[in-house]
Amino acid sequence: MKQLLFNMVKIRLKRMGAKNHPVYRVVAADSRSPRDGKCIEELGTYHPSRAGQKFSLKMDRVDHWLACGAQPSDTVASFIRKTRKAAKEAETAEATATA
Repeated sequence: MKQLLFNMVKIRLKRMGAKNHPVYRVVAADSRSPRDGKCIEELGTYHPSRAGQKFSLKMDRVDHWLACGAQPSDTVASFIRKTRKAAKEAETAEATATA
C-alpha cells in the first residue's frame, strides 16, 4: 500500500545579511527544508537592528498560506498579531476621525 507523504508548510524566518548584522526574510517553506534553504514564497522582511518599524509583511499572502494550513513559527505569529493589531487601531482611528 502506498503511503501518502504530507509536506507541512511553515511560515518562518530565513537568515540573510552580513556576519553580526542579520536581516531576515519571512518565508513560506517546506518544514523539511533547512533554515536558509529553498523557500516557496517570500512574505516579508525583519530588520532587528532597525529602530521603529522592524518588520513588514504581505498580509494578503500570509492569510493565503494560513488558509492553506501553513503553521507560523512563534516569532512570525507575534509579527502577524502585531500587524493585525496595528491595522485594527488604524481602522478605529480612521472611523473616529471621519465621525
